[in-house]
Amino acid sequence: MLDFAIFAVTFVIILVGAVLYLYPSSRRASGIPGFNPADEKDGNLQDIVNRGSLHEFLVSLHQEFGSVASFWFGSRPVVSLGCVEQLRQHINPNHTTDSFETMLKSLLGYQSGIQSGVSEAVMRKKVYETAINNSVKNNFPLVLKLVEELVGKWSSFPDDQHIPLCAHLLGLAMKTVTQLALGERFKDDTAVISFRKNHDAIWSEIGKGYLDGSLEKSASRKGHYEKALSEMEAVLLSLVKERKAQRKQTVFVDGLLQSSLTERQIMEDCMVFTLAGCVIAANLCIWALHFLSTSEEVQDKLYQELEEVLGSEPLSLDKISQLR
Repeated sequence: MLDFAIFAVTFVIILVGAVLYLYPSSRRASGIPGFNPADEKDGNLQDIVNRGSLHEFLVSLHQEFGSVASFWFGSRPVVSLGCVEQLRQHINPNHTTDSFETMLKSLLGYQSGIQSGVSEAVMRKKVYETAINNSVKNNFPLVLKLVEELVGKWSSFPDDQHIPLCAHLLGLAMKTVTQLALGERFKDDTAVISFRKNHDAIWSEIGKGYLDGSLEKSASRKGHYEKALSEMEAVLLSLVKERKAQRKQTVFVDGLLQSSLTERQIMEDCMVFTLAGCVIAANLCIWALHFLSTSEEVQDKLYQELEEVLGSEPLSLDKISQLR
C-alpha cells in the first residue's frame, strides 16, 4: 500500500510538471517577463493581429513588461529589446542567422539557409556582406543621383504644398534597392512599376493574410498573392541567368553568383533582400525625415555637422563614417 502511495504521488508530480512544461500558456520565453502564448500553435500571433500591427503589439509589450520582454511567434520564443542601450549590449557580430530573414523565408515557403549548419551559415553571411558592401561602393553615385532627383522635385513644390512622404520615399527605396540588388534592368520605370505592383501584393499578405489566417479563407486573395509571387520569382530567375552569362561584378546578385549557391537559392535570397530591403529603407527614411521635421534644434545641429564634415564637397562613402 505504501509503495502504491509513493508511486501515485510521484506520478502526479511528474504529470503536473510535464503539463506545466509542455503546455505553452504556462511558461514564458527563457524565463524573461512577457506575454504567455494565447494559443499552443500560433503563440501570440492573434494578439499581434488584435493590436493592428507588430509595432503596436511591441509597444504594449514593453509598456507592460519593461525594456526586455518576451512573446511567442508561433511556437518560437522571441525576446524583444525595447531600448538602444539593451540592443548595444546584445549585438553579436558573429551571429550567423537572422530571425527576420528566417521568418520571411518560412512565410514564403523557402528552405535555403533555414536549416543550414554553422559553417554554411558563416559562409553565407560573408557572401552577403561582401555582396552588399561591393554593391554600395560601386553604385553610391547612383544613390546620390536618385536622391538628388527627388530633392529637386520637392524643391520645385510651393511651400504650402503637401508632400506625400510615404509614397515618394517608398518609390525612392524601390528604385534604389532594385538597382543596387539586381542591376540596370530596373533603370526602366516600367520594370520598377511592375516590381512594385507584385511587391505590394506579396508584402500586404505576408503582413496580414498569413497572421490572421484570412488569406486561406479567400480564394481570390490567395490567387492574387500566388500570381504575384510566381511573377516575381520568374523575373528574378531570368535575371539571375542573365547576370550569370554577363559575368558582371557591380550589384548584389553578382556577388551571390560568385558563391556555390544554386540559381534557386540566389533567387530566394534576392526575393527576401528586395522585399524587405525596400520596406526597411523606405521606413527608415520616412521616420528620419518625420522626426527631423518636428525639431528645428536637431535640424540646426545636423546642418552644422554636415557643414563641418563636408564643407562644399559632395557626400562620399568615406565621409559618411565621419557623420555622427
